[in-house]
Amino acid sequence: MKLVVQEFLSLDGVSQGPGAPDEDTSDGFERGGWFVPYLDEEFERLAGSWLGEADGLLFGRRTYQNFARDWPAMTDHPLAGIMNGLPKYVASQSLTTADWNPSTILSGDVPTRVAELKRQPGRELQIHGSARLAQSLLAAGLVDTLRLVIAPVVVGQGRRLFPDGGAPAGLRLVEHRTTPGGLSVHVFESTGVPEFGTYRDKAGAQGLSDRP
Repeated sequence: MKLVVQEFLSLDGVSQGPGAPDEDTSDGFERGGWFVPYLDEEFERLAGSWLGEADGLLFGRRTYQNFARDWPAMTDHPLAGIMNGLPKYVASQSLTTADWNPSTILSGDVPTRVAELKRQPGRELQIHGSARLAQSLLAAGLVDTLRLVIAPVVVGQGRRLFPDGGAPAGLRLVEHRTTPGGLSVHVFESTGVPEFGTYRDKAGAQGLSDRP
């Protein structure tokens, strides 16, 4: 299976609590629900097509618990049947039970367990949210594709998908679109270690910092 990360981001890179004020208030976060004003039918159709490619879902503990609380009760949502029926895997060293069936707890060496899952036949193993897990698997070189959906808002606080000190990663843009609600959708493929270079103009001057 291919490992695909799907994240909702603000312009300043926040991924925490996009769906509601009380979705994730950990670490004192008070600005949840910032993604909702920009949702539109075009993006909902796109998200449904992405979910239709999944043969499994992978979560961190916190996101799993939030989804397990909410999705079983969302019986009128058009994607509820898929979300509730897909095999689910939760990376956690503390959970002993996972009741959102069918669910499997991945403990111990999580990157190794995920690599084993990727070797199984199937289409996509999708990470929804779970920014810390996504960061660790990107650093481990296990992520194949990133689907980043960026809302035109600066949140100003909260956990970021790419924090300072994170592992570098090379990416290649393979798809881009915008939706009527203002969402900017970027699909990247992982290319491994990023390349770095030095800019020089025709006269041989170096750097871009002082360029107009």
